Amino acid sequence: MILIINVCKEKLHYYEFVKPVEDILKKMKIKSFTRHYKKMFFTRDCKKMKKSYWGNAKKIIICGTSLKDNEFLKKDIRFWRRNIPILGICAGMQMIQIAEELDRQVRELDIRNNLNHLIKKKTEIGYYHEDFKKKFLSLSGKHEVYHLHNNYLPLPKDFEQFNSGKIPQAIKHKTKPIYGVLFHPEVRNRKVIEEFLKL
Repeated sequence: MILIINVCKEKLHYYEFVKPVEDILKKMKIKSFTRHYKKMFFTRDCKKMKKSYWGNAKKIIICGTSLKDNEFLKKDIRFWRRNIPILGICAGMQMIQIAEELDRQVRELDIRNNLNHLIKKKTEIGYYHEDFKKKFLSLSGKHEVYHLHNNYLPLPKDFEQFNSGKIPQAIKHKTKPIYGVLFHPEVRNRKVIEEFLKL
């Protein structure tokens, strides 16, 4: 069972960013369920997510959202991190990067928790060529990918970058099965999602 996390502020954006991912899973005959990230129900002490949110999910895909939707950047999302494979797409990748930075600040007792200095502005819309220096979820060498983002974050300390450009487009945690892509594989390169599901 796969948990798909919807981070879209506007309900109609679900059809552009979440439904295509659901359709890929349906085509592969993989069971899934979708939850909105704002409906992450916590226990009273806020340390553990209620089990009803996760169900029996074995993997998580965090979908992207529209260019002007940055609501997801305001939420402390460290609590959704689990010890299971995670794929973050665009906004989902940024959520993973923010979670890693917040964890680092806690480990280093840095109480600023101000991430505004980390978020870089760079609008990219359309098809771009990325060079994957190492194999990343079925991608190796040069591939055309679809970009749709206003922001990006630097590579977290415990992650490795797989594309050769300055902006991290494909990342993976060095020891955990946590992946992130800034581009949109549900538009082009669906094999990235399919390969993640086969892990």
